[in-house]
Amino acid sequence: MAAFEVLCGFVALFLALYYFLKPPQFWEKKNIPGPKPFSVFGNFLPVLTGRRSVGDQMTIFYKQYKHEPVIGLYWQERLVLAINDPDLIKTVLIKDFSKFAHRGLRVNEKTEPLSLHMFSLEPERWRPLRTRLSPIFTSGKLKDMFSLILHCSNTLEKYMEMLVSKNEYIEVRELAARFTTDVIGSCAFGVDMNAMSKTQCRFRDIGKEFFGPSLKQLLKNRFRENFPRIYTFLGYILPTDDTTIFFTNAVLDMIEYRRKNNIVRPDFINTLMDLQDHPEKLSIELTKPLLVAQAFVFFVAGFETSSSTIAHALYELAQHQDLQDKLRNEIKEHYELTNGKWQYENIKNMPILDAVFKETLRKYPPVTVIMRKNTEDYTFEDMKLTIPKNTRIFIPIYAIHRDPDIYPNPDVFDIDRFKESAVAARHPMHYLPFGDGPRNCIGARFAIFQTKIGLIKILRTYKVDVCDQTQIPYINERRTFMLSPQHGLVLKITNVES
Repeated sequence: MAAFEVLCGFVALFLALYYFLKPPQFWEKKNIPGPKPFSVFGNFLPVLTGRRSVGDQMTIFYKQYKHEPVIGLYWQERLVLAINDPDLIKTVLIKDFSKFAHRGLRVNEKTEPLSLHMFSLEPERWRPLRTRLSPIFTSGKLKDMFSLILHCSNTLEKYMEMLVSKNEYIEVRELAARFTTDVIGSCAFGVDMNAMSKTQCRFRDIGKEFFGPSLKQLLKNRFRENFPRIYTFLGYILPTDDTTIFFTNAVLDMIEYRRKNNIVRPDFINTLMDLQDHPEKLSIELTKPLLVAQAFVFFVAGFETSSSTIAHALYELAQHQDLQDKLRNEIKEHYELTNGKWQYENIKNMPILDAVFKETLRKYPPVTVIMRKNTEDYTFEDMKLTIPKNTRIFIPIYAIHRDPDIYPNPDVFDIDRFKESAVAARHPMHYLPFGDGPRNCIGARFAIFQTKIGLIKILRTYKVDVCDQTQIPYINERRTFMLSPQHGLVLKITNVES
């Protein structure tokens, strides 16, 4: 009898292990193509272990199945549908957006109060916040902020003069990040962050920490994703981290100071104050963590995406001196037209600058994979494919931007890709650096002008060139969500007249 019980125990253990370790077969049963998953880990083991970025991993899958409209994948045991077909991408982002309004990212109000921002929030809280915050990014409001951006760019010129006088190579990612940190501080918060005049700037340090490729950040992200209940419990027993304390205090102190001194500015903080004063307009509870988190995401996203684009543009122009000269000539032409007094309209009428900006985002999109999640069961009618609620949608935009069938010689930096005829010949869903549809980047117009002004101020006076510390070819950092180089972007910068 005992032997029989032991045998039954072994059989039960074997069946349990078989069930647990058996690769999922959902997509196979649906006849959806895709790579064979590993048990437990699915198709993203290199990403989960920090050995490959999600953008690079999706590029591998895209190359294998680029002629398929969709690819069936698994993030561990969770279903992922990667979409290659541009019409299906348009369906998800625009036509049937209401069914895919969730990004599929986790937020944790207790352990990470700053995660309650618009980029990650579920649709119920995202919609009213988006509606109330969108007006600050209109073209009219951007014109109001233009003078503030210009003021920071004048500081950038002085900062550049100091750096170049040292006759040392310059890490342009750090240069650009200090500029955009000051711009965000001025335009969004009405605060001079002095990132370009201080060796240490706490706000700049927060940005480095948030987007840095640290092992701590990797483990934190994996733990939040895979053990949400335990992660929440830790929020009750562990002290609040320094970044959350600092940023929360900074934002709430700004608001309190303005209220006491009756200060009104047309900026992001003033909009948050208006939300506090009129909570009935939101139809959701506006807690302090929710309020502060919106300021946090505007800060980190506002400086990181623009600084990354400035740095990547300089990196490419350093390798293409003829294009750099053409752009500098265009800048000087407009500088003379305005007698050095830049206007909002001038920036919009610079075709070479615009093409350089767009080609930089084509080759180096800050977000490499656009993510969504369906909020109910959904059927793609043309394919007769029904996916269950909470299926994650991955749109591999980094891979699409580098598809040679869409962009011939994709590793070549070629601004002719953005001539009118070339743009008209492409499907609009084949260029999505800011996403598309109702949940596209809310600050896209602000990012465009911030980036262009930064490039103008640097390139009018200075020449950028490669040096013996410039890493070529470019290698993607493996452990960051946003696209960034594994190495620094170090360039030689000299005065044009020298």
